[in-house]
Amino acid sequence: MNTRKNSGGAPAATGATSEIAPRGDATAPRRQGSPRRAATSGSASERREHLVKLAAELFARKGFQATTVRQIADEAGILSGSLYHHFDSKESIVDEVLSTFLSDLIGRYREILAGDGDPRTMLSEMVRIGFGTLEPHRAAITVMQNDWNYLRSLPGDRFDYLIRAEDEVERMWIGQIKRGQSAGQLRSDVDPKITYRMIRDSIWVAVRWFRPGGRLNTTHLAEHYITVLFDGLATGERTSQEA
Repeated sequence: MNTRKNSGGAPAATGATSEIAPRGDATAPRRQGSPRRAATSGSASERREHLVKLAAELFARKGFQATTVRQIADEAGILSGSLYHHFDSKESIVDEVLSTFLSDLIGRYREILAGDGDPRTMLSEMVRIGFGTLEPHRAAITVMQNDWNYLRSLPGDRFDYLIRAEDEVERMWIGQIKRGQSAGQLRSDVDPKITYRMIRDSIWVAVRWFRPGGRLNTTHLAEHYITVLFDGLATGERTSQEA
């Protein structure tokens, strides 16, 4: 994903997960004895989800700035005014796209790190989680790659959670790399922050060339990357100089 650090892409909020929960996903209390209203509410929720997916694909394909509300409505086969029954702005839609992705990603990272695995195992699982998002969150990752700087430049603090998310994820990765170095599992002569950024970029930039249904699925892609990450490419004695 594009990030402010490389002006290019990915990521939880330093507080509770709710800070980056998708906007507008709360449902109203269900009223007793009103099955028609409940059914209507369910249809509206499904319609909203459908609109988010359509918009996300347009944002990924055309870019957030270049995509208009009219184009989203046309893609959905509705009038532009009808779109405003579900969202008050284009920013609200991309907000939901990105916050849903980050909530899922960070929630999975937190779950893994709550365990007691060794650093190498933790890092391997985090790699698998990252590559595992390439299909379900392909559009969101692409938007973060392409529109990070623009979204962060918008007035107000609506997208400040992107920075909080990125900072927390960085702390997670660097923490495990440092643990691995302290445990003697990882080389001590590599910089943890640079190493994290290289791993991060390798995972998120893959969204540009990975195609679902190809020779490798995301599981095989993750395992291949883990092999290269921990075993390297070279055979025989190490030729690099220690820092």
